[in-house]
Amino acid sequence: MTPLVYAWPGREALGAALVDALGGEPGRLELRRFPDGESYVRLASAPAGRHVVLACGLERPDDKCTGIYFAAATARELGARSVGLVAPYLAYMRQDARFRDGEAIASRAFARWLSSSVDWLVTLDPHLHRHASLDEVYSIPTRTVSSAAVIGRWIATNVPAALVVGPDAESAQWAGAIATAAGCPHVVLEKTRRGDRDVEVHLPALDRWRGRTPVLIDDIISTAQTMATAALGLRETGLASPLCIGVHALFADGAMSALDAAGVVRVVTCNSIVHATNGIDVLPAVATETAQMLAAFAASH
Repeated sequence: MTPLVYAWPGREALGAALVDALGGEPGRLELRRFPDGESYVRLASAPAGRHVVLACGLERPDDKCTGIYFAAATARELGARSVGLVAPYLAYMRQDARFRDGEAIASRAFARWLSSSVDWLVTLDPHLHRHASLDEVYSIPTRTVSSAAVIGRWIATNVPAALVVGPDAESAQWAGAIATAAGCPHVVLEKTRRGDRDVEVHLPALDRWRGRTPVLIDDIISTAQTMATAALGLRETGLASPLCIGVHALFADGAMSALDAAGVVRVVTCNSIVHATNGIDVLPAVATETAQMLAAFAASH
């Protein structure tokens, strides 16, 4: 039987991309809140005997996790062959160590919960820092999609004489891959983070790159302090006003204002999270990887 894809409200484009790639069928899903705030979930399309795919980004995860759990549990109870989650943004990856006594290591705790709720997971550019891969924390099969090639092609088409700028040493390999795909050079900054909104950025010598357009890249735009601080530094060196590209458009309060104040000429994000700045379509890449994941999972189970 064909896979059944349940898309969360607002993620219809993701659902449609998955249906096309999987040769699947869109499932009807009812979600609402009771007056007391509790979640109501109904799988209006019968999942019995089907591979079920839940299409739901995990930005603002506390609003969605109960619904994901109920949908996955219900699909299993009603006879689904498997239940997978396609979450282009994967939450709770930043807190990957205990810095103060008593802190939750959220990346591990969340991974244990999600691994017990679904059979497999596909995501895009998770924020891996102290974890080398998702396999270190997830006990289910996972696939990670990279946005580097898609972003590189976008830069090549839209930014003449670009200079890709990575925000920190951890971004060096990713920035290099984007620059290779874009056919342009890249540099990497040094970043020191003292707090959520307190970032210091050190720039390398950039004189040789005058005449190029800096393209600041980062996996997550949340407070935007890294990008804003780097943009100010780049302008002070005499380079052109930078363009900023982010994969996941979280945008905390004040983030866009900080970028505007830093003189950023434009902000473009991938559509892993739906946002007004979306301009780079990563959903086909996510859907293709999902088709490969589901085929491999079905073959082995």
